[in-house]
Amino acid sequence: MKTYDAIVIGAGQAGAPLAKKLANAGKKTVIIEKRFYGGTCVNDGCTPTKTMVASAKAAYMAGKSHELGVPVKKFSVDLAAIKKRKDDIVLRSRNGGLKSAEKTQNLDVVLGEATFTGEKTVEVKLNSGKKQTITADLIFLNPGALPLIPQIEGLDEIKYLNSTTILDLEEVPGHLLVLGGNYIGLEFGQMFRRFGSKVTILEKSERIVSHEDLDISEEMQKILELEKIEVLNNAQAIKFKQKAGGKITATIAQKGEERKIKCTHVLMAIGRKPQTEALNLPIAGIETDEHGNIRVNDKLETSAAGVYALGDAKGGPAFTHISYND
Repeated sequence: MKTYDAIVIGAGQAGAPLAKKLANAGKKTVIIEKRFYGGTCVNDGCTPTKTMVASAKAAYMAGKSHELGVPVKKFSVDLAAIKKRKDDIVLRSRNGGLKSAEKTQNLDVVLGEATFTGEKTVEVKLNSGKKQTITADLIFLNPGALPLIPQIEGLDEIKYLNSTTILDLEEVPGHLLVLGGNYIGLEFGQMFRRFGSKVTILEKSERIVSHEDLDISEEMQKILELEKIEVLNNAQAIKFKQKAGGKITATIAQKGEERKIKCTHVLMAIGRKPQTEALNLPIAGIETDEHGNIRVNDKLETSAAGVYALGDAKGGPAFTHISYND
């Protein structure tokens, strides 16, 4: 067993800078990351999506440039090249953060999955296959969130996409069906429409981005429809079926009526859930709410003294700036 002053679980936008600050303050610190250094923002969120949005904007401008007196007679979208550029930028950011952490005095970086085995005690299944037990008086949880996948008939029988896997496409979908009319779904919907896909967005509520004011929601829908994106409110998918050739048929329920939509790709973008299941929080006396979010007080301390939760897994708006502020 190794003993530290502080354990940080998760190298996202809250965990990574915190670990360095603790180490620079003289505390012997370990940061544990099971996947990629940098968390959602660097690897699956802000960095890759905004990189691809820039490419989508370039395609949009090329298609509209004739209105400015600069006609572009022909252009094409090379999604494989867009993906490569995105991957290169992500890797630079990820590797830069990792190297910086590894050079920090008093800070150890451990790559593996952490699980509580008791109060203030964590077992790490290292990526090498070995196990390591770590204990500390201070523990900070920054496990982040992952895509929420609902239970829909036939969904597990089709090759659906989520907000992470869609970033690895190398060919533009013929018809992308997006489930979810909030920030993630709208961003990908507009992006791939500009790349050349036919796009249909399903939103279960009466309007898209329902957390925003009504006028914002209405204007957003107008903008999307001007780009020939079909937006169906009060609509949800109730069944999927995939044919041998790959085409997908989705059965949609809208205002009491059913209809079928044929598409080539389905993106699940109905939300995200806290990534806390593997942590075995109950054994450490750490409480969660009905959604799996870690309960914290106004100082971000959990129900276990000396254990704090940061970022998306504590609930609330899932923004990089909130995580960093934590």
